Amino acid sequence: MKKVIALSSLLALSALGMACGGEVANNTAANKPANTTANAMANTANTMANTANAMANEANKMATNAAKPGNSTTTTTTTTTNTTKTNTNK
Repeated sequence: MKKVIALSSLLALSALGMACGGEVANNTAANKPANTTANAMANTANTMANTANAMANEANKMATNAAKPGNSTTTTTTTTTNTTKTNTNK
């Protein structure tokens, strides 16, 4: 998940870098599609990061609850033995 977040961030920064600067004059109308795409990518990366954090928080809650003594489970195993009797009256 960290790799996905890092890659998304890199792509967002790359898009921002392409949209800003360069030798050509900064034309706002011409750069608007690139800025829109960069913003969308940045928003997606942020959403992914927030989701990863939420998942980590839930995993921590589950681990904490599982470690509590009241949540331990006791398993009772019942074994049934089947015996086969052979007919000796021949």
